Amino acid sequence: MSENAKYLDTFPTWLRSLGEDAEKLGAALEGGGLSDGARENVAGGLNYLFKSLDLIPDGIDDIGYLDDAFVLRVAADLAASAEGDSDPAALKALGALANEAEVVREFLGKDYGRLESYVKGLKKGAARGRSVPDILGDAQVRGEFLSDVRGFAKGYESPSFSREEKNLIKLKAFFDAKLPK
Repeated sequence: MSENAKYLDTFPTWLRSLGEDAEKLGAALEGGGLSDGARENVAGGLNYLFKSLDLIPDGIDDIGYLDDAFVLRVAADLAASAEGDSDPAALKALGALANEAEVVREFLGKDYGRLESYVKGLKKGAARGRSVPDILGDAQVRGEFLSDVRGFAKGYESPSFSREEKNLIKLKAFFDAKLPK
C-alpha cells in the first residue's frame, strides 16, 4: 500500500470518529487521573475544537475537520509523554489517539514539529472565553467546558472525504501556510 493510499484510508476514519475521540479525551480530563501536564495538553487540544479561527476552516469540503483530528492526536501524544509511566490507567485513556500521532508525524514530515509546537501553545490560548487555566482551575468552568465537548460530540456530523490525492495536497498546503514558522 502506498503512503498516500494509507492516508486516504485512515483520514476518513478519523473524521468519522472525531466526536467519539473528543468524548474519550473529555472523559480522561474529567476522570482526574492525569498529571497536571497531561491535563493541560488534553484541555488545550479539546479547547481547539471551539476556536473560531483554526488552522483549516471547518467548512472546507473533505479536509475542514482534519486539523481538529490531528490536533487531538498530537495533544493526546503530548499528554501521554507528560504522563510518563506514572498512571497506566490514565495512559490507557489516551490510548490509540496518542499512538496515531505517529501517522500525523509521517504525513506532515518536516512540518510535524511546527504542529507539535502549535499544539503545545494551545495551553496559553482561549476559545469561547475559556483558557486552559480557567478550565483546569475552576470546577464550574470545567463542567461547562466538558458539557460543550459532549455537545460537540453529539452534534458532530462527519463530512465526506473523497479518496483523491488532491485532498492530501490541500491538507499539507494548509498546514504549511497556517502553522507558525
